This record gives sequence, C-alpha cells and structure tokens, in this order.
Amino acid sequence: MIKKVVVAAAGRGTRMLHLSANKPKHLIKVNGKPFLYYLMNNLKKAGLTEIYMIIGYKKRMIEKFLTEYKDEFNITVINQFDELGDKYGTACPIECVKDLIKENFISVNGDNLYSVHDLKRMMIDDDFNYIAGIKVQDPQKYGVLIRDGDDYLDSINEKPENYVGNLINTGLFKLTPNVFSKLPDLKKSSRDEYEFTDIITMLAQEKKVKIKEIADYWLDLGKPSDVKKIEYFLNNNK
Repeated sequence: MIKKVVVAAAGRGTRMLHLSANKPKHLIKVNGKPFLYYLMNNLKKAGLTEIYMIIGYKKRMIEKFLTEYKDEFNITVINQFDELGDKYGTACPIECVKDLIKENFISVNGDNLYSVHDLKRMMIDDDFNYIAGIKVQDPQKYGVLIRDGDDYLDSINEKPENYVGNLINTGLFKLTPNVFSKLPDLKKSSRDEYEFTDIITMLAQEKKVKIKEIADYWLDLGKPSDVKKIEYFLNNNK
C-alpha cells in the first residue's frame, strides 16, 4: 500500500502578490486556516501518512506549522535551496527525494487541493506512473494532456495557442522510482527551469504513464481571487 507523498511547497507564489509577501503561499489563510491545513487533512484521510515536505521560501514558517502534525504523520522536511542551490523548476522536489524513496509514491503541489476520494484513486500500486487530469473551459492556460489511446499519456502540450483538447494537468501524480532515472537526462526548458512534465513526457514515450481523470474536484491557489473561490467551495461542499 502506498503511504509516501511528496509535497512541493518551496516557492513563494509571486502571483499571490501581497498575500505571499511575508509568508509562503501555502500558509495563506482560507476560512481562517492555512491552505496547507486542508491538504494535510485530506492526505491523512487518504492514508498518506509518510510526508516528504519540500520547503524553501520562509521555511521556518512552514516548519512551525508542521509541528502541529508531528503526532499524526512521519514528516521529512527538506530545504530545496540547501539541497539544490539556485536550481529551479517543478522537477526539483522530485530530485530532492531521489535517494530517499525506493518505492511507489504520490506527488502533489502544496498549493493544490484534491479530494480524499481522488487521492485514493491515484494510489495504484503497480508499475505505471499516473497523471491526474481534469476537463476545463480554458485549457490554453494549462498543460493539456494528449492521450495515446484511452488510458495512456502521449504528451503534454503546455499552454497551446490552438485547441488540442481540454483535459489538463492538475499536478497530482502517482509515481514509480523510474522517475529518478530520468533526472540525468533532464535539460532546462525554454523558461530556464527544470520541468517535471519533461520527465513525464520521457516516460510517456516508453508507454509508462497512464491518465486518471479527477472525479471530484481540483482547487488551485494560484492568484488572490482564488482565496474567495476556494472558501465558497469549501463552505458549500462539507
């Protein structure tokens, strides 16, 4: 049974503007509680109790928050900047755990919220990697998942100018240790970052990545206006 989960929570979240000026975006208050509170509770309910928390910006604030959960989780805190220096990108949290995890695990963004049901649906203990997708009305803002048949991922088209589909990447993955073998081949993207989706694309070319559609919801804390949207959703979906 999968117990391990990597939570990417190193960035500041510059799109949150003043809300993340003095704290990590993951600790922005939603209904009076840090956003990370809701993610941690859902991880626990799903049975993901071995957490690798990748931190960086205002690290001590997240460390202090995590003390509330020391009796509920086995938490390994890793400072991404100490481990990798100025290396940056979505692949960095995975690189931080390459020598620590030897079995299948879940990976999530610390500024996204998924239902307990969807987390459990991703905990498939087989030899495939899984990427969670959801259909949206504005796919041009995201990475669009291109299918290879019904189940497999072919590629990810980042912010396409022309319509190629409406199933997008939500940042929720079930991963095998195969992901670590691709790190040496990873190059910087056009954004001058190390992109985890490039690793997923490498594995997809080997028919090792399947798509699992979100059944319940995906909440993204990306910009200030998202706070009210998430509060409304949580208040009306208890």
